[in-house]
Amino acid sequence: MIRKPIITVLGHTDAGKTSLLDAIRGTAVSEKEAGGITQHIGATEIPIGLVKNLAGKLLEKYRFNLVIPGLLFIDTPGHEAFTNLRKRGGSIADLAILVVDINRGLEKQSIEAIDILRGFKTPFIVVANKADTIKGWQPKEGSVSESLKNQHPDVLVELDKKIYELVGQLHSHGFTSERFDNVKDFTKEISIIPASAKKREGLPEILLFLAGLSQRYLEKKLQAHASEKARGTVLEVKEEKGIGKTIDVILYEGKLSVGEEIVVGGKNGAIETHVRALLKPTPLSERKNSSDLFHSVKEVFSASGVKVSAPRLDEALAGAPVRAKTPQTVKEVSEELKNIIVDTQANGVIVKADTLGALEALSVLLAQKGIEIRKTGIGVVSKRDFMEASAVHQKDPYKGVIFAFNVEIDPEVPLEAEKKGIKIFASNIIYRILEDYSKWMQEEKERQKNQKLSSAIMPFRIRVLPNHVFRASKPAVVGIKVEAGKLKPGVVLARNGEKIGEVREIQSQGKNMAQAVRGSEVAVSIEGGSFGKNFSENDELFPFLSKRQLELLEELKGFLNDEELEVLEEIKQKQQKNKEEEK
Repeated sequence: MIRKPIITVLGHTDAGKTSLLDAIRGTAVSEKEAGGITQHIGATEIPIGLVKNLAGKLLEKYRFNLVIPGLLFIDTPGHEAFTNLRKRGGSIADLAILVVDINRGLEKQSIEAIDILRGFKTPFIVVANKADTIKGWQPKEGSVSESLKNQHPDVLVELDKKIYELVGQLHSHGFTSERFDNVKDFTKEISIIPASAKKREGLPEILLFLAGLSQRYLEKKLQAHASEKARGTVLEVKEEKGIGKTIDVILYEGKLSVGEEIVVGGKNGAIETHVRALLKPTPLSERKNSSDLFHSVKEVFSASGVKVSAPRLDEALAGAPVRAKTPQTVKEVSEELKNIIVDTQANGVIVKADTLGALEALSVLLAQKGIEIRKTGIGVVSKRDFMEASAVHQKDPYKGVIFAFNVEIDPEVPLEAEKKGIKIFASNIIYRILEDYSKWMQEEKERQKNQKLSSAIMPFRIRVLPNHVFRASKPAVVGIKVEAGKLKPGVVLARNGEKIGEVREIQSQGKNMAQAVRGSEVAVSIEGGSFGKNFSENDELFPFLSKRQLELLEELKGFLNDEELEVLEEIKQKQQKNKEEEK
């Protein structure tokens, strides 16, 4: 027996995720003769009869022999819903639709969606939505293949331009893609389907390709047996009036029955409980009053969405596993939670999120970026989290930070964090947390670099000009030429590695100067310098660099030009030679 593939929809804000889901559901409702949709908890089932009816001749063209019972679409689009469709080592979503605005291409959330799909090893197709906004496009509900035949050649050129810009963007993120009707190998190329959710254009291709691809390449994964033990994932934890705490579960394997003992992932480990009731949505046509939202069923089979009422669900987590209870599954669930909710002494960041799925998704993205994690958890950012970040901050300020996704923060924590300079990156959008962190880190590194550069004595070489001694001492005033680098007041000069005095002023034509650049001939006053005693005409003078200054310049080597690097080596050699002579 083959089960329905589970499909989720992702994409950037305003790309048309919800519109596409609404269009699919709307089409299903209007095509009643092909068999109506079945509403699940958190999901909508599209029967295969409807897909075949809409696809028509496309079935023969693409040689898809459809035997799956239908498609199960997760009702809530977006990253957060997808991340809760998690299971150990991947996602329970068999396929995903990445919705992209054809005019804008890949955007920040689209790129994050790709990274999440890659992290969860979920295959996907791309829907290039809003094709009807291309100038001159003639919209036609139904097959986009048919619609393309009616478009002006200029419109087709513009469409291909936008599609292949998208192909290039996907390639830069490591994916080979092609317009759906040019795909040679569906296992190696991602299909891009131009569509318009608003005009219901391209839906036959979208549904057909989802059905065909899942059946052709995921057949083993879709094998289902009624005798298999129940395996599912918590999509959402809800308080229902008159029922109490419930969990909305997507069952992706086996059968779940009323009275069955189950294990559910919770904040403090595995929750052992039993199914009190299984609830499905009551069809609108059968509802007698506003409170008649659900009806009871005795059992459900994969793949399906169901509301589970059971005792002890107060600490159940969205994104947590649901298993038929056995000694082995209790251990499995406990181990799975330990792998996601980590508590180590690593020199890494603190991560808090509202659901297990979001926590794992954020952890996956951080791992992809090579960012080490010290501790993860569900719920409020606490004082303990702050203390953990403080400990890391002392060793590495860039890692001593807190990432807070869609959670509250203890009111005292931001005040303490500000005092100690510990950053908290909080948002209800995952990519914004990572983006803000990356931006802050760049700014902080730039600030520290500038701070170091401003405090560093940069390498330079000057030569004392002959016949330009204006005062021999107290202070010595002489003419010099800057041969390399820049000379600034306040720097201590050295000859052959030995200090001779500090530059007090630089003047040109009687005016004080903030600095003298390479090639300048200027007068300088040297406090402590004594012409004829510790320096003479034609002497090369350099800055005297302390051990700390030398170390600082080594750190800043990447910001020194070739000339400065060359002078730095001269200074080091002269100071080293002077030390050896002193011994």
